[in-house]
Amino acid sequence: MLKLYSSAQMRAADSYTINTLKVSSEKLMRRAGVAIAEEVAASAAAEDKILVVCGTGNNGGDGYVCARELISRGLNVSVYALDGRYSADCKREKDRFDGTYASTIEGDIIVDCIFGTGLDREVTGIPAEIIESINASGAYIISADIPSGLSGNSGKVLGHSVNADKTVAIGALKTGFALSDGLDRCGEVIVKDIGICLDERTFSQVYEDGDIAAMFPARPRNSHKGTFGTANLACGSVQYIGSAVLAVSAALKSGCGYVKAVCPDNVKAAIAPRYPQTVFTSGYDFSSKAIAIGMGCGVSQELYSAIEGLLKDYEGTLIIDADGLNSLAKYGMDILKNKKCSVILTPHAKEFSRISGKSVEEVLADPVGLANELAAEYGVIIVLKGAGTVISDGVRTAINVRGCSALAKAGSGDMLAGFMCGSIARGLAPFEGAVCAAYVLGAAAELAAGEVTEYCATADDILKNIPIAVKNILLAA
Repeated sequence: MLKLYSSAQMRAADSYTINTLKVSSEKLMRRAGVAIAEEVAASAAAEDKILVVCGTGNNGGDGYVCARELISRGLNVSVYALDGRYSADCKREKDRFDGTYASTIEGDIIVDCIFGTGLDREVTGIPAEIIESINASGAYIISADIPSGLSGNSGKVLGHSVNADKTVAIGALKTGFALSDGLDRCGEVIVKDIGICLDERTFSQVYEDGDIAAMFPARPRNSHKGTFGTANLACGSVQYIGSAVLAVSAALKSGCGYVKAVCPDNVKAAIAPRYPQTVFTSGYDFSSKAIAIGMGCGVSQELYSAIEGLLKDYEGTLIIDADGLNSLAKYGMDILKNKKCSVILTPHAKEFSRISGKSVEEVLADPVGLANELAAEYGVIIVLKGAGTVISDGVRTAINVRGCSALAKAGSGDMLAGFMCGSIARGLAPFEGAVCAAYVLGAAAELAAGEVTEYCATADDILKNIPIAVKNILLAA
């Protein structure tokens, strides 16, 4: 399991290390610069021209230390220096640099030391032009701590961002690496420990194969259908028959013993020929450990009332997806405060905007913070879907990085809700069930894309690869 830290958490760790542990900022900068230089040297040939592009803050200071260290190793190094108001640490290291300065952005390797994780504004003007020159240079690009222009919290490009081949993360992985544009901009990520004391109580988790494999324990031979629980799905309508088919099909691949569907007759007629093992019921099965509702149901007062009734009387885990979320947004979120069951909400950014009252731009700018906030406010688990899906119960936060653009198609959310429902039905705790479902579906999408490309992969391709994804995860553990 990997740990990711936000910009604020890294600032707090720096401050604690410097002010409480009495490790000077000068010593930390020296360690950081040398750590970056080690990775640059490992990537460089003797004849390569290396350009270190230094900003005016502490990231730039790391760059000047890096440049001096590379020169001491006999490499061909020059510095492109940005002008402006220098931080005290950056000015000290700049004054110590007595090497060659460059006036153009060119080299075999370019080391990006312009902005660090503290950047919280749009990149404009000369820095933006320099970043675009770096990207257009054709050089191998190594970013110090984070690609300049990338938000350390949200992974969004702040106007302009370096597109790195390698990122040397100082101290720890940053939250923005696993979200939004960060998944495409960081390249290979190497973490370098320089002695910053991190708070082990506050971080986001990134699960790996071994963590997910533990969620698929050995199944006893002495078992029956009831051993592995019942998933109950309320899904589908005249308009959205396919949503129900996809949700049920994914639930059937989750490992649960039964899948029961509550749906209109025309939806039953679509499901039954393809999945005859589905059990159809006219009402909800309150003995099920997990009920998922909303997939393709259409927004209505009737759906809202059904959710309200489940919240009051059901004692398992209720997954509210799609039109269930939209019905909450339309008729009121307060019913979530009066519940007997555990609740999982599975919005994408636009649905999260509707249920939270935040703009989509605000959601994308702080997905972890807002997911944590909404989860804590209503006592629910939030699964905020996107490139880097955020899963939060208000205390713990996980970010799923498995997946690809093959999931950026209609039906992916239905499959996620179905597999999540089945995973919790077979025995996983709600938070772990959400994590497992996001991870497995992402892994299946990667396999499907490998077979037929991200362009051509359909929901059926992803469904077909769910068993293979699970098998691969278990074999890798």
